[in-house]
Amino acid sequence: MALKEKKNSKNSGNSRKLVTSLDPKSPISEQYRTFRTNIQYSSVDQDLRTIMVTSSGQGEGKSTTIANLAVVFGNQGKRVLIVDADLRKPTVHFTFRVNNLFGFTSVLTKQTTLLKAIVETDVENLSVLTSGPIPPNPAELLSSKSMEQFIEEAKNEFDIVLFDTPPLLAVADPQIIANQCDGSVLVVFSGTTEIDKAKKAKELLENAKSKLLGVVLNHMEHADNSYYYYYGSK
Repeated sequence: MALKEKKNSKNSGNSRKLVTSLDPKSPISEQYRTFRTNIQYSSVDQDLRTIMVTSSGQGEGKSTTIANLAVVFGNQGKRVLIVDADLRKPTVHFTFRVNNLFGFTSVLTKQTTLLKAIVETDVENLSVLTSGPIPPNPAELLSSKSMEQFIEEAKNEFDIVLFDTPPLLAVADPQIIANQCDGSVLVVFSGTTEIDKAKKAKELLENAKSKLLGVVLNHMEHADNSYYYYYGSK
């Protein structure tokens, strides 16, 4: 399934292209909705509430993917929360232009509550939880009892919780989160992501006992010089 985006879009200067919000009738927005539907029907026996979106390496489009996926879930009437769980190079606060004084780490360390830390966005039904201050021990924090409690509380407040994580091959954090989520989505960049690295990323998700919901092939160039996103099953 292809998601079309013009190379020279007038929104190309945005740090993250929220095309699903800026141009909801575009072909790429329609395909993000198809992406959403595929996720919802990927498991008939389990209600997917917590989903991790990751990549094998940096700059492969996972943060753009998760932001647009969140928008289309919100458009469906679901209460959606994006959690910036990249506690090393967070970007969600840039995407949605909010401050990062308090956030995910503040909640995990009991410095504030989830409801006080979340920020409602201009997109209907969509809230974000920025990373908060970068901790010295991300992996340990994500493995803590507080993380388990956080997930349960987030599920009580929201219908869908999406975790934006660091790349799988860089640190252990995504594996820790993947083990605690209902499913994972892997984003790869066409022509850039090496096949061996993508396979290694898939293997790490399997080792974490994560359900791989599918793979997004990002920025696939076609002959007409437009760029596409493709979502497929594993």
